[in-house]
Amino acid sequence: MTTMTLPRTGSAKGAHRKRGVLHYIRVGLSFGLLALVLLVGVLVIALPMLTKSTPYTVLTGSMTPSYPAGTLVIVKPADVRQIRIGDVITYQIESDKPAVVTHRVIQIVEPTTPSDSVSFITKGDANSLPDAAPVKPVQVRGVVWYAVPYIGWVNNAINGDARSVIVPIVAGGLFLYAGYMGMSTIVDRRRKARAAAAAAEADLYHEQIGERGEMDDAFHDVLVAGRH
Repeated sequence: MTTMTLPRTGSAKGAHRKRGVLHYIRVGLSFGLLALVLLVGVLVIALPMLTKSTPYTVLTGSMTPSYPAGTLVIVKPADVRQIRIGDVITYQIESDKPAVVTHRVIQIVEPTTPSDSVSFITKGDANSLPDAAPVKPVQVRGVVWYAVPYIGWVNNAINGDARSVIVPIVAGGLFLYAGYMGMSTIVDRRRKARAAAAAAEADLYHEQIGERGEMDDAFHDVLVAGRH
């Protein structure tokens, strides 16, 4: 007796599974990159805005290895009475001038007369000598809260008027990308669900064909036995 054998779907399932693994690897890497960019955005833009902190770029190696050149330091306003030895502060080289320095406090000089105020002796971690002049409270911009390595150069590149244009564009692009990846994942899951349903139907069909073949073989054996 001749029976019909349908092609199995194992190889197709294997190829589909392989494509699925590659897809999830790509999606995982994409979401990982997106999460990293969003984290940097929170650290560099959102938190400073919410806490009224100021980002500064370290331009020299005087604070190496703690804050090498290119590091973005987030400086939070602080009460000078709370500053302690070991704190890293950002201060104006000259009061009311934009140029600033970020160095570590190595000594606190208490006032000797009622008219005097506390002052701070600072030094860069990589420098052999302290800074030339004590830092007065009016010069202090704040204490370094946290730092993000390598981002300082980017901060310098998009500083000023360019920031108001570039930041919204980047943020909008990230949200669009996140939406695209989310929709792509949903569509892929639906496609896989349909493929799984089709594969289940094919397996059921193969089982039914197999059962019919077994029944035909049994009937054929009965007929042959009856003839003999």
